[in-house]
Amino acid sequence: MSAVPWVRQSGHAGALLAALGGVVWLTGLPFLFPSLGPTAYLFATQPSARQSAARRVLGGHAVGVLAGLVAYHAIAGGAVITASMGPASMAGLRLATSGVVAVALTTAGMALTDTGHAPACATTLIVGLGILAAPRQGAIIVLAVGALVAQQALLTRL
Repeated sequence: MSAVPWVRQSGHAGALLAALGGVVWLTGLPFLFPSLGPTAYLFATQPSARQSAARRVLGGHAVGVLAGLVAYHAIAGGAVITASMGPASMAGLRLATSGVVAVALTTAGMALTDTGHAPACATTLIVGLGILAAPRQGAIIVLAVGALVAQQALLTRL
């Protein structure tokens, strides 16, 4: 008898993120970030969906990181979105513009490379808004997505 679908799905999503949470805890590096949640959700609930294909997941997030890095460093470099930003500040305008450009570039990049994966638009905002905008952090994002894809492949086989 199989488990109730939501029990299996929630356990699957949690298992996908648990190892990355351990990496965060052990290293202090940002291997767990908001857009991995929707990716884990897709893997757990729609594993055979087009957006859940490994090439789309890894490619979409990689496009998102690249687009976010380009937009942030070209438009808003040095600014970081915080709760203490004043209204109508130049830094706020630069960050907002960077986020908009990052999503537009990501959408175009995913369309051109056939790597559409909606959660990658959250990744590009994380980068484009200066939250994880250093090239090293971008590399960590791509590594974390790769680890999530590998875990999905392993869990699917099990």
